[in-house]
Amino acid sequence: MKILVTGFDPFGGEPINPAIETVKRLPDVIAGAEILKLEVPTVCHKSLQVIDEAIKKYDPDVILSIGQAGGRPDITVERVGINVDDCRIPDNEGNQKIDEPVYPDGPAAYFVTIPIKAMVQKIQSKGIPASISNTAGTFVCNHVTYGVCHLVATKYLGKRSGFIHIPYLPQQVTNKSNMPSMSQDLLVEGITAAIEAIVETKQDIKVTGGATH
Repeated sequence: MKILVTGFDPFGGEPINPAIETVKRLPDVIAGAEILKLEVPTVCHKSLQVIDEAIKKYDPDVILSIGQAGGRPDITVERVGINVDDCRIPDNEGNQKIDEPVYPDGPAAYFVTIPIKAMVQKIQSKGIPASISNTAGTFVCNHVTYGVCHLVATKYLGKRSGFIHIPYLPQQVTNKSNMPSMSQDLLVEGITAAIEAIVETKQDIKVTGGATH
């Protein structure tokens, strides 16, 4: 099995992005699966072009994307991507799409096709906080969540894809009052555990992972 793991470059004025820093530090083999690592620009559409080219080149079985979610206290495995770009801030090339579809011909939403609950359970088994997220936002992270699902549904049938959001690194919050963070070592361990669950799980487990709001 080959798993393409992508991580975004820094954005929003941050000097570092825990997503690509974590991806760089992943083992080259996890649970017998070859791990292919890719840095992705935090830019609408260009991010998907880079991922599309990598899928063509490497033919991975799974595409797992990692993004920063500053303010979240735990590792969050996304359930769904929605067909809208509504960018609160410009992307790294100054684009600020508002109320535009990711793909005009696409459905309203896609559920990811990785075992999200098994992944959360595996991360938690390492003593690392994790949960299901039901919104990937409306910035480039959702753009990639939805967009890669669309690529898989229309061009790369049989492959699986999904998205994980991770918190800030401690060095990012030294001047941010009451802002949660997670160490680089824990992030690497948590994402490694999530990938182990992807490799080991053919059908997701059925346990509660919902929310009331």
